[in-house]
Amino acid sequence: MRLGLNIGYWGLGFTAEQQLEIVKHAEALGFHSAWSAEAYGSDAATVLAWLAGQTRTIKIGSAIFQMPARSPAMTAMTAATLDNLSAGRMLLGIGSSGPQVAEGWHGERFGAQLQRTREYVAIVRKALARERLEFSGEQYELPLPDGPGKALKLTIRPVQERIPVYIAAIGPRNTELTGEIADGWLPIFFAPEEVKQFRDLLGKGAARAGKELAPDFDIAPGVNVCIDEDLDRARDVMRPFIALYVGGMGSRKQNFYNALMRSYGFEDAAEEVQNLYLDGKKEEAAAALPAELIDKVCLVGPKDRVLDRMEAYRDAGVGTLIVSPVAAESERRAAMLRDLAEAL
Repeated sequence: MRLGLNIGYWGLGFTAEQQLEIVKHAEALGFHSAWSAEAYGSDAATVLAWLAGQTRTIKIGSAIFQMPARSPAMTAMTAATLDNLSAGRMLLGIGSSGPQVAEGWHGERFGAQLQRTREYVAIVRKALARERLEFSGEQYELPLPDGPGKALKLTIRPVQERIPVYIAAIGPRNTELTGEIADGWLPIFFAPEEVKQFRDLLGKGAARAGKELAPDFDIAPGVNVCIDEDLDRARDVMRPFIALYVGGMGSRKQNFYNALMRSYGFEDAAEEVQNLYLDGKKEEAAAALPAELIDKVCLVGPKDRVLDRMEAYRDAGVGTLIVSPVAAESERRAAMLRDLAEAL
C-alpha cells in the first residue's frame, strides 16, 4: 500500500504557499501522488498544472474532474497537457458529480449516468490514443451529423503510453462499471470491513468485459485523518465534513452518500442526520453522527490507533491510501504525514 495526499479544494482556509508546502513535504516523504478536487469553486486542472511545475517525482491526480464540466475531448486535452507538464505523472480521475452541481452549476442534465460514463471514458481513451475522433453512441456522437464537424486527432502526444483512468463511484452499478472500464476506483467514505461487497461488484464488472480484475487495479480511497491523543476531539474534527455529505449533499430523495451510510448499517443515524441538516440544524446534525460511523470511514485518534487502523486498509487490498490530514495548523498536517509515512 502506498500513500497519496488529497489537498482537496484549493483556497479553503490555506494559502497557495501552504498548499504547495504540504505537497512538497509529501513528495520529500516519498508519497506516491498528490490529488486535487473541484466542486463549484477552484478547478482541479489549474491546481495540478501549478503543482506539476514545482514538483519532480510525486504523481498528480484529479480527484475528480467533473464530467458535466468538460466534454470528453476537453478532458483528454487537459490530461495530455498535464502529462506533458509533469513529464508523465498524470493520473486521470473522473466522476459524474451530483444532480445539484451538474444541473445547477454546469447546466447539464443529470441522467443516464452509466451509459454516459461508459461512452465518456471510451472517447477519452480514443482521444488520448491519438485516434481520429469518430464515435457513435447513445449519449455522444462525434462528429455531429449533418454539419461541418470533422473527425480530428489530438495534436500532442501524452508522455505515458496509457494514462491511468480512475472513476469515482458510489452506487453498485457505477462500481461494477468501474471494474469493467477503469484502471482504478476512487471511493469516498470507504470502510475496509465492507471490501468484499465492493470487490464483488468490481469483479462482476471486470467479468462483463471478459477479464478478471487486474492485480494492479488500484483501489484508492480518500480518507480524512486526524491524529490526536484525544480520540473524541479527533472525531469531532470530522463531524462537519461527514454531516455535510450525509446530510446536505443532495435532496431527501437522492443523496448517494446518505445511501452509502445506510448500506453500512447506519439507517437511523443517516435519516436523523439528513433531517437535521436539511432543516438548517447543521451542528445538531454533526453531533448526531455515531462515533462508530466516524471510526469506520476516517482515521482518527492517537498515533498508534491510527497506524493499527491503517492495517485494515492494507488487508482490504487498498493500493493507494489517499489521505487528507485535517488540522488548522500547517505544522500539524505535516506531522501527520510524517507519522503515516514512517508507518509504511
